[in-house]
Amino acid sequence: MTDFANRALLPAGLRDMLPPDASHEADVVSQLLRHFSAQGYERVKPPLIEFEESLLDGAAAATASHTFRVMDPLSQRMMGLRADMTPQVARIATTRLASVERPLRLSYAGQVLRVKGTQLRPERQFGQAGIELIGSDSPVADAEVLVLIADALADLGVPGVTVDMALPTLMTVLFSELGLDGALAERLRHALDHKDSALVAEAGPVAAPLLRALIAAAGPADRALAALKAMTLPPAAAAERDRLARVVELVRADLPDLALTVDPVENRGFEYHTGVGFTLFARNIGAELGRGGRYLAGGTEPATGATLFMDSVLAALPGPKDKRKVFVPAGTPRPWAQALRAQGWVTVGGLDSKADPAAEVKRLGCGHLLGPDGTVIVQ
Repeated sequence: MTDFANRALLPAGLRDMLPPDASHEADVVSQLLRHFSAQGYERVKPPLIEFEESLLDGAAAATASHTFRVMDPLSQRMMGLRADMTPQVARIATTRLASVERPLRLSYAGQVLRVKGTQLRPERQFGQAGIELIGSDSPVADAEVLVLIADALADLGVPGVTVDMALPTLMTVLFSELGLDGALAERLRHALDHKDSALVAEAGPVAAPLLRALIAAAGPADRALAALKAMTLPPAAAAERDRLARVVELVRADLPDLALTVDPVENRGFEYHTGVGFTLFARNIGAELGRGGRYLAGGTEPATGATLFMDSVLAALPGPKDKRKVFVPAGTPRPWAQALRAQGWVTVGGLDSKADPAAEVKRLGCGHLLGPDGTVIVQ
């Protein structure tokens, strides 16, 4: 391998984003942030790296295995490169913005870095954009976040958006009320994650039929909620079910055509969530577009939010549109090019007054030429 090739080689899961893709991503992120801002979500910008103890505090400990660590040469303390932006936004809300009136609505966008990728997302660095609604425990807040993020995807033009809703706290509450704990609870949790009805027999004659019914209830929201409503659940578990039903009702009121499914036993990826969670998908895209749900900001304050994964969002969208580019020969009056840019043109300036303008248009892929009289000529 040549020295030049060695210099161009990047670690697995990392890549250079080239034109026009880099510009396309920036445009999409800007559109998302404008959508969030228009509904009262103010942008924050946390640092890419911070001290390990603050980055991985509380619920953020779930990202510890994904986090790169480095030693800060100034303080001699360990630092972590963020693997997820949600914990950072929660930290900002509960410290620097602790005195701001609630509910607090924040938005963000930036790059994250992870130790390793997954089968569906091999990239180790990718963009995130999202929102957090902090300080409200209302189902209305859950619905607001879900509606806003789904509406933002529709506004971008993402086709066939679907939402898989989960209630990760249901099993925790149910296990507690049924007296299922320790190693047995771990085995049952594994069986439920894999929808293994046979293995839940270990739960015993009382709990096993209920767990099997919960597995079977997964599916389109209306059918799943009807099945859940028909079950006799302990009081705390019934309260979780009723909250989920209320969130679905509120979402349906605002987005009646949004495809919703419910899986009452799904827990994977929602380990730190404290209530309704959801995953967003799109037609013909295997990877999830984003995730969201309820959690405790700073370990104490009720919050709900959603994060979009920009690599998946971009994959669900048509490619970048060709921009109108016009070649402006060297020596052209500057106001002429300024006027074209004000009309939405991309101007590419010539550097050599002796170059053939028609040849430069073709070489630089412009498609148009600014003539000596200030008119745009199609080439």
